[in-house]
Amino acid sequence: MGITYNKKEREKKKRRKKKEKAERREEKREQETSGKLEDMMAYVDEYGNIVDSPPEEDKGKKKEEIKAEDIVVGVPKKEKEDLTAERRGKVSFFNEGKGYGFINQSETQERYFVHATGLKQPVYEGDKVKFTLEEGPKGLVAVNVEKI
Repeated sequence: MGITYNKKEREKKKRRKKKEKAERREEKREQETSGKLEDMMAYVDEYGNIVDSPPEEDKGKKKEEIKAEDIVVGVPKKEKEDLTAERRGKVSFFNEGKGYGFINQSETQERYFVHATGLKQPVYEGDKVKFTLEEGPKGLVAVNVEKI
């Protein structure tokens, strides 16, 4: 039995793929860096940009001292606000059946949850109201809500 045409083609294809793979491997070796630590180092300049070269040390330039306590990581904590102060706003939503809604404060446009137990009188959507705040289980809650 002789070698069929398909078999010859498959063998040619195999040899070609093997040759291409060897060429890619050689190409990769040529482009490869030495693997030394110095070649892999990256530096951060005074503006926070990543650079390849180490920073130049100026003998005349004085370095600025930074205390670790002064560095703020993340979002700064919210300052405590006076919850007893009377605020004014507008009822943006109120569901009478479920007994809760939301009030948008006029000055800051902050949105506060209000429950039916925090109402002094019934309110409806669009009513202008005055209220105070209280710490609830999930944040600030409007209480002592009255129509203006």
